[in-house]
Amino acid sequence: MNTAEMTAKIAEGNGFIAALDQSGGSTPKALTGYGIDESAYDGDEAMFGLIHDMRSRIITSPCFTGDKVIGAILFERTMDGQVDGKPTPAALIERGVVPFIKIDKGLEAEANGVQLMKPMPELDALLVKAKALGVFGTKERSVINLANRDGIAAIVRQQFEIGQQVLSHGMMPMLEPELNIKSPERAEAEVILLDELLKALDAMSGEDKVMLKLSIPAASGLFDPLVDHPRVLRVVALSGGFARPEACAELAKNRGMIASFSRALLEDLRHGMSADEFDASLGGAIDDIHGASTRKTVTV
Repeated sequence: MNTAEMTAKIAEGNGFIAALDQSGGSTPKALTGYGIDESAYDGDEAMFGLIHDMRSRIITSPCFTGDKVIGAILFERTMDGQVDGKPTPAALIERGVVPFIKIDKGLEAEANGVQLMKPMPELDALLVKAKALGVFGTKERSVINLANRDGIAAIVRQQFEIGQQVLSHGMMPMLEPELNIKSPERAEAEVILLDELLKALDAMSGEDKVMLKLSIPAASGLFDPLVDHPRVLRVVALSGGFARPEACAELAKNRGMIASFSRALLEDLRHGMSADEFDASLGGAIDDIHGASTRKTVTV
């Protein structure tokens, strides 16, 4: 796939984006969920080796193809590694899956009810490397905890600034201002976020587009104006702590939004499964998430 083909697949593809981007802080929890306790490894290299083995097992599964999984978000170490003797992005592209890379380096302490992204002084170098490996786009996460207009405006401003840096390298930015679904001010914060995103999108110049990765809204259909906005290539949803059945049910109520799930995709996979058991479990999850992304319970 060339860039134009990847753009078309992400814009129009009948599927979802797998999030395989757990970083250093979240990897131990991911491995525990997979059935590998922290006592089973010693040090970061062993830990990252085990998580890479898990991701390789997922990517090479017969059910993990571009028919239903149109994209996959990678952690930098996964991007730098190999799957089936090929660089991971090339292995994905061979399966019809568009590769993305997680670029943020974690979160700042909370201020004004939000957590901005930490500085990324080496971002340009990472983008050059990723593009050379065939990576199509990026993903950057910050978090909104409260309905604070100033804080949410700062989140959106930072997301779009980094997004412009990504665009300058000829790559597609996936902006992720995650809204904490457990926030006591969730509904109000979602309305503020929608307003700030629309203002930022309307202010974009030229013909550039961005992607948005958002928490599933409490009010179904709230983000329809983002789905329809000419500056948005695609709106994708994170599972945000919902277990897969609930995440799929909530996603299905929102037209135009497709999944970009991590925990909800991987939650039933275990290290000790046989190949047949692993493929059946992963295939079932893929079917569930694909269905919620493509068959909506609302009138389209």
